[in-house]
Amino acid sequence: MTLTTRGAVVQKAGLPRPYSVSRPVAVMELELLPPQRGEVLVEVEAAGLCHSDLALVEGVRRPPLPIVLGHECAGRVVEVGENVASPRKGERVVLSFAQSCGECVYCLSGRPTICDAGRAANYEGKLVTGGTRFRLNGREVHHHLGVSAFSEYIVVPSSSAIPVPFDLPVEKLALFGCAIPTAFGAVMNVAHVNLGSSVAVFGCGGLGLNLIQASKIVGATQIIAVDIIENKLERALKLGATDVVDASKKDPVAEVKKLTEGRGADYCFEATGDTRVMTQAFLATRKGGTTVILGVTSSEDRVELPSWLIMGEERRVLGSYMGSIVPRRDIPVILNLFSQGRIRLEEVITGEIRLDELNEALDRLAEGVAVRQIVRMK
Repeated sequence: MTLTTRGAVVQKAGLPRPYSVSRPVAVMELELLPPQRGEVLVEVEAAGLCHSDLALVEGVRRPPLPIVLGHECAGRVVEVGENVASPRKGERVVLSFAQSCGECVYCLSGRPTICDAGRAANYEGKLVTGGTRFRLNGREVHHHLGVSAFSEYIVVPSSSAIPVPFDLPVEKLALFGCAIPTAFGAVMNVAHVNLGSSVAVFGCGGLGLNLIQASKIVGATQIIAVDIIENKLERALKLGATDVVDASKKDPVAEVKKLTEGRGADYCFEATGDTRVMTQAFLATRKGGTTVILGVTSSEDRVELPSWLIMGEERRVLGSYMGSIVPRRDIPVILNLFSQGRIRLEEVITGEIRLDELNEALDRLAEGVAVRQIVRMK
């Protein structure tokens, strides 16, 4: 049976800032078709506003429009389609935006985040199970990264819905759909940060702050936070950074090298989506070290790196999409770290908003005055 849901729809990207004036996001009454085979209907309880959402609004990422925004959320399963063993009706779930088919060579080899079918579905604004479920006046409305978190109700593939404990605060659970697993996966699965190593994190937003927490948990002894906003550097210190570099005042490459006795950091993580910062992170990596790129850019962006430093100094450059995690395996493990009190989110969450306040929240995110803002549906 079709139901009605309020959802945040982007019909045109690239509008001028401030978004509180141009208003690229409009909350609309949408029709939502019921879950089909292999799908579940989820009531969204809380969702996080991420830079990937901002990149879509800015036109950096270009999925088909109109589209229901959002990709990081937690909620409760209210209906299941055919052939769904998990999750069950009534279970609370975290949503994974990395759709996967479960059958291709990447899925079967433990790399579901780069599944061809899932990637194609995300590019096309569809579900990996086929097609779309949102309708506006009979017209198709697309899904953002297979989730569309900024809607009261969503239909998603059952493989994207990860069951989680009931007793965890839902406003924090939402971040386990993107910011936290992306960061922890990058540190643990991609870079394999070693005990006693040095780490530099370029960009201290929601992703960067969690990269700092993950690096601390795995035993990095020196963690250098790099940003241009003082407030974010202060948050980084509270979450485990041992040193900070204000890149608006000093050359971050020179400062990271200075702080690491001239060598550069063992591991550098870029979490800004700025190609200039990607180059800086690479140049701040020591010989034989590892640079991990996580920031979202457009398909036209290019990064130029000195080839001699890659070959002659054996520096590695790695990409990381959602931390190369296996969602059903890794998200419960990371949640356990949170349950133990080893992951702190007080410095990451910078406010709660209503669904109809998204345009103003996008301005705060773009200006750098907010890290993670949580949309509470009720």
